[in-house]
Amino acid sequence: MTYQRFAYLYDTLMEDVPYDEWVEWVTNLTGKYNVNGKRMMDLACGTGELSVRFAKAGFHVTGIDLSEDMLAVAQTKAGRNGLSIPFYHQDMTELNGLGEFNLIGIFCDSLNYLQEIADVQQTFAKVFEHLEPGGLFLFDVHSIYKTDVIFQEGPFTYNDEEISYIWNCFPGEAPHSVEHELTFFVLDESTGQYDRVEEYHYQRTYEINQYIELLQEAGFEFLESIADFQQGESGPESERILFVARKRT
Repeated sequence: MTYQRFAYLYDTLMEDVPYDEWVEWVTNLTGKYNVNGKRMMDLACGTGELSVRFAKAGFHVTGIDLSEDMLAVAQTKAGRNGLSIPFYHQDMTELNGLGEFNLIGIFCDSLNYLQEIADVQQTFAKVFEHLEPGGLFLFDVHSIYKTDVIFQEGPFTYNDEEISYIWNCFPGEAPHSVEHELTFFVLDESTGQYDRVEEYHYQRTYEINQYIELLQEAGFEFLESIADFQQGESGPESERILFVARKRT
C-alpha cells in the first residue's frame, strides 16, 4: 500500500503517539539482553519519526518502507536534524540485500497491515535472514480487544484550523481485522479552501500465542511480551502487545 498524500499529514495527526516510550523500551532491551552493537533496521519506518529518535539515541539506523512518499518525508526530516540515515524502498515481506543488523524493529502496529498470515510468516523469515546470531527482533501489534472492541466504538473525529478528519472503522471479513475509512479536510493556504482527501486502510491481528508460534517456526527464540509498555502480561483490556524475540546463535 502507498500512503500518497497521507504521508504529509501523518506527523501532525500522530503528535500524541508515545514515540519516546518505544526508544526507552528498545534501549533498555539492548542492555537487558546484551545486544552486541547498535546496527538497527527500522522496518516500516514511515515518515522516519522513530528513525530520527533512535539515531539521536545512538543507534546506527537504516529505515525501510513500502511508501516512497513516506520515505521522502523521512529523508527530509533526517536532513533537517543533521542526520545521515539511509532509507530504502522495500516491502517487508521481500527484504533483500541489506546486510545483517543487531536489532530489527517493526513499530507502531505496522505489522498489522499485512493481510494474510502467510505475509506475517514471510516477513518473520526475512527479518531472520537480516539479523545477526543473537540479534533481537522487536515488534508491536494491536490486541484483539483493540480491533474487535475499541475500533468499533467510532466514528472518531479530529478538528483544528488546518486539518480535520472523520475516521470510521468497520469489522473486516477475516477474524480480528478492521477496515479504516478516513476522510480528511486539509487547508490549502494558497486558496483558503479545504481539500478533501480520502484514505482506506486495513489491519488484522492474531492471538498472542499465534505470534509466538510463528516466531518459533521462523527460528526465533521467544523472549517476552508486554502490554501497553507496562511490564507484565496483557490483560483483557490491553490495547497494544509488544514482542521480543532473539535469533538463535
